[in-house]
Amino acid sequence: MAGEISFFELGVGDFEAARTFYGGLFGWTFEPGPTEGGGYAIQAPNVPGGVHGGDPGASPYLFFKVDEMPAALDRVRELGGTVDDFDMGDDEETVARFGRFKLCHDDQGSPFGLHEPPKRG
Repeated sequence: MAGEISFFELGVGDFEAARTFYGGLFGWTFEPGPTEGGGYAIQAPNVPGGVHGGDPGASPYLFFKVDEMPAALDRVRELGGTVDDFDMGDDEETVARFGRFKLCHDDQGSPFGLHEPPKRG
């Protein structure tokens, strides 16, 4: 169903330190993330996540599920929102493992993310 929270991302200064901290705090397990940026995919109990470095002091990023990314991005723009021009790993391997991601802002400037999960089947 579109609109549910489908992914979270933690931006930190050092993703190895974050792995130790959040693994110790919540018992999360981690696996290597996309090869380009490093970081980890987080295996959390309810919603999958990720952690990346080089983003100290960032707020957590929440991503809402969409069925078709291009249509969702068109709708964001139609409603007065914006889509960030930032590459979030659209290479074939990353998309197959994690899906597609885009950072957006609503019509008042509040940030959020869209996530089209990988196609299974």
